[in-house]
Amino acid sequence: SLTRFARSFAIPRPPTFAIAGKNFVSTMSAVNGANGSAERSYPIEMTEDERYLFDLNGYVVIRGVLTPEEVEEANAVIDNHSQDMIERSDGQLRNAVKGSPLYGSGPGRKDLGQVLEWGEESKVFKSILAHPRLVPLFHGILGTGYHMDHLPFVLAQDKGGEGFQLHGGTVDCKSGECNPHLAYTCHHGMIRSALLGCNVMLTDHNPGDGGFCIVPGSHKSNFKMPEGMIDGTRFQEYIIQPATKAGDVVLFSEGTVHGALAWTPESRQRRACLYRFAPATNVYGRSYFGHEGGGWPKAIYDDLNDAQRSVLEPPYANRLDRPNIESDGSVTITTRNERKKQHDREVFGTKYF
Repeated sequence: SLTRFARSFAIPRPPTFAIAGKNFVSTMSAVNGANGSAERSYPIEMTEDERYLFDLNGYVVIRGVLTPEEVEEANAVIDNHSQDMIERSDGQLRNAVKGSPLYGSGPGRKDLGQVLEWGEESKVFKSILAHPRLVPLFHGILGTGYHMDHLPFVLAQDKGGEGFQLHGGTVDCKSGECNPHLAYTCHHGMIRSALLGCNVMLTDHNPGDGGFCIVPGSHKSNFKMPEGMIDGTRFQEYIIQPATKAGDVVLFSEGTVHGALAWTPESRQRRACLYRFAPATNVYGRSYFGHEGGGWPKAIYDDLNDAQRSVLEPPYANRLDRPNIESDGSVTITTRNERKKQHDREVFGTKYF
């Protein structure tokens, strides 16, 4: 049997309360505004509405995850590092077919990495790892013990900036081959996505602006896309650009076909920070073990609380001493009984089999 051992969280446990049969947790905003820290309340489990919409469409928009103050701070930090943006101008880095609706008028998309490695400036970006508004959804879609799978980065588009050809699908939208590493399932009411995209919107994406787009329901498709659809030249009415405001978060299964439209606003740069998360035992990326001494880049670990740090664990099963985030923000270790662990040491000569 599994036993659970609690260890104290870095901050006091927030109170929980109920409204209309739903449990909520109360916590403080991550960034101090002009009037000090504002208390906000969040559901402690994925709601039935969210489950339905995610299962129906393969994505869900969570409104107002970041406060206006947090959005302002994140954008100020991006401004401080804007000289490090790298435009995808090389032909081999272009993401869309020239002349297609996704290509735009010429400028390439700009990418800005290392968003978790800027010390104090990374505070808002690190908050997403275990944000109290998002953790219930991460648990509902990925299960407990979820982990960061890719290094997050900022996507930026100026006017006419290139979007991204449609891609993904549990059945690859281009080849028609099965994509088990992007699998989506729902059995007996339990949703699981092998890889989850988390798009944190840092500027408004109004109808017709462009940016992130998706084909709702395509996570359940059994066939490749019709000719021309991945380039946006056919069946455009099925390609949806969700209207979002700065601070909203779009959670989408990577098994749902998605991409980006060319950006149209004259004076507003598109900005979004893209994260990917996976269940405890699933993996796509490899940065979590590819740096000096193993693990993610060292600067990422600075100033993390226990919950955020748990999300940086490499993939392995929950029962092998994996830290799990609880509904109140505390962290517990899920483990096996001591006799079984002793047996493994005797048999294999190591702590874990």
